[in-house]
Amino acid sequence: MFAPVAISLLLAVLLAAFVSGRWRFDVLALLGLGAGVVLGLVPEDRAFAGFSHPAVVTVAAVLVLSRGLSVSGVTDLIARHLLPRREGTAQIAMLGGLGAALSSVMNNVGALALLLPVASASGLPPGRILMPLAFATVLGGMITLIGTPPNLIVAAVRGEAHGEPFGMFAFLPVGLAVALTGTLFIGLIGWRLVPNRGRSQSTADDAFEMEDYLAEVRVIDGSEAAGRTIAQLDPLIADLDVNIIGLIRGGRRVPAVPRLAKLQANDILMISALPRDLQPFVRKLRLELVDPGAPMAPLLQSEDVGLVEAIVSPGSKLENRTALSARLQPQYGVNLLAVSRQGRPYRGRLRAFRFEAGDVLLLQGEADRLHDVVGSLGCLPLAERGLRPPPRQQERSLAALACFLGAIALAASGLLSVAVALSGGAIMLLVLRILHMGQAYEAIEWPVIILLGALIPLGEALQTSGATGMIADGLLTLTQGQAPWFVLALLMGVTTALTNVLNNAATAVVMAPLAGELAHTLAVNPDPFLMGVAVSASCAFLTPVGHQNNALVMGPGGYHFRDYWRLGLPLSVLVLSVGLVMILWVWPL
Repeated sequence: MFAPVAISLLLAVLLAAFVSGRWRFDVLALLGLGAGVVLGLVPEDRAFAGFSHPAVVTVAAVLVLSRGLSVSGVTDLIARHLLPRREGTAQIAMLGGLGAALSSVMNNVGALALLLPVASASGLPPGRILMPLAFATVLGGMITLIGTPPNLIVAAVRGEAHGEPFGMFAFLPVGLAVALTGTLFIGLIGWRLVPNRGRSQSTADDAFEMEDYLAEVRVIDGSEAAGRTIAQLDPLIADLDVNIIGLIRGGRRVPAVPRLAKLQANDILMISALPRDLQPFVRKLRLELVDPGAPMAPLLQSEDVGLVEAIVSPGSKLENRTALSARLQPQYGVNLLAVSRQGRPYRGRLRAFRFEAGDVLLLQGEADRLHDVVGSLGCLPLAERGLRPPPRQQERSLAALACFLGAIALAASGLLSVAVALSGGAIMLLVLRILHMGQAYEAIEWPVIILLGALIPLGEALQTSGATGMIADGLLTLTQGQAPWFVLALLMGVTTALTNVLNNAATAVVMAPLAGELAHTLAVNPDPFLMGVAVSASCAFLTPVGHQNNALVMGPGGYHFRDYWRLGLPLSVLVLSVGLVMILWVWPL
C-alpha cells in the first residue's frame, strides 16, 4: 500500500509546485525523479529510461525538422507567397487557417514565430489578431501525431498497453474536425471577443515613442570623452541610464560603434537616454548638445544599420536577466533602445530592467547581423525593420521539404517507427548542410525534453504501483451509475483544467495512464479515453501560462491575464464539445 500512496503524494506535490510557477518545470521534474528513485518508487535502472523514450526522441526530431523547414525558406515561402491577400478582418481567418495547417506538421511555437511578422504587418491592431493566431496554431497541433507532444505521449501509452501505438494520421478525423471548427469560430466570431489593445506597427520610433529619448551630442576640445574609448566611458556614466547607439565622424555614419576606438573632437554621438539623465550626461563629460529639437527618426536606421522588434520567448538567454548583465552591446553588438511590456513602453532605467517572457524589445545593430543575433538570444522577430535573413536558395528549400516529406512517408507507411523515421529526416538535414549542428541543438527545447524524460519514469511508476487503479476507482465511485461517456467527459474536463496551469506534456504524462485505467475498469475501449486526453491536453486557452504561444503574444498584444478567458472559455467549450462527439463517433466505446 506504501507505493501507490507515496507516488500519488509525490506527483501531487510536484503538480502543486508546477502550478506555483516559482521554479522551472525541468528542475522540478528532475527533483521529482530523484525523489522517486530515493523512495524506491522508480527502479534505478529505469531512472533515465525516459530520455530514450520514443516520444522524447520524436519531439526532438520534430523540433529539428521544423527549424530546417524555417531556415531553408520552405515555411517562409508558404507564408509570404501562398497566403491570400485580403483587407480587414478576413486576414484573421486566413492567418489562423494557415497557422493551424503549419502547426499540424511542425512545432506550434515555430508556426507562430513564422507568422508573427506577417500578422504584425497586416495593419490590424495586435490585440485583435495575435491571440486568435496563437490559439489557431495550438488547435492545429491536434491534427497529426507529430503536431504536439501530448499526441506523441498518448500514442506511446497506447503502444505500451496494447502493443501498437496510434499511427501518424490516427488523430486526423477528430483533430481536423476540432481544429476546423475552432478556427472558423475564431475567424468569424471569436476575434470580436478579444480586447483591442496593443499598438499597430508604424515606424519604430513612433511605436516606442522614442523621440523624447534620443539626442545627438558633440565631443568638443577639453571634453572628458575626447581621447577615451566608449568602453572607458562606461565607469564614468555608470550611474546614468545612457546608451551610445551611433557615431558620426567627418560627416560619415559609422555602422557599429567601435568600443575600443578613441573618440575625437567633433565626433557626434547619438545617444538614447531618459530625459532626467540627458543634461547630467552632457555636463559630466563636458559635451555639446546638438539641436535638441531636430528629429531623430532618420538616424535610427540606414542602409547598414537596422532595427528589429523581438519578443523574449520562454527559455531565452535574456529571461530573468537584467539589461546590464545581458551585455547586449559588448557581447552581441546590438543596442537596446526600448522595451515594451504588455503593450506599454517601459520608461524606467533600462540597465536595471529584468526581462520576462513576452517582453518586446527594440534592438538596433548592423542589419546583416541582426537576424543571427535575434536567433542566438532565443528571441522571436515581431517586426522586421531592416532585418535581413540569410539568403534562401530554392535548392535548399526543395531538399529540406524532401527530407521532411520522406520522413513522414516512411513513418506513415509503417516501414520505420515514427521516432526512427523523423530522426533520419533530421539527420539528413545535417548531412545536406541545410542545418549545422549549432542550429540543430538550438532548435531543441531542452527544458521540454528534460521535463518529459524525467516525468515518464514517474508516470510508469504511477501505473505499475497500482496508483492509477486506485485513482480510477475513486473517480468511478464519484460517478457511480453514470454512463461511460459521462466519465469520459469528466476526464476531459479535468485534463483541460490541469493543462491550463501545467505544461501540456506534463498533463498528458499524468493523465494518459489514468485514462487507460479508467477504460479498463469500465470494460470499454480505451482508445476514446486516450483520444480524450490528447484533445483536452491541447485545450490550453484559458491562461497565458497554459501554452508557450499564449505567453508569447501577451506582451505585443497588450493582454492581461483575464483577457484569455474572453476568447478561451467559449473556444474551450466548443473544442471539448466537438471533440467529445467526434471521439464517440470515430472511436466508439
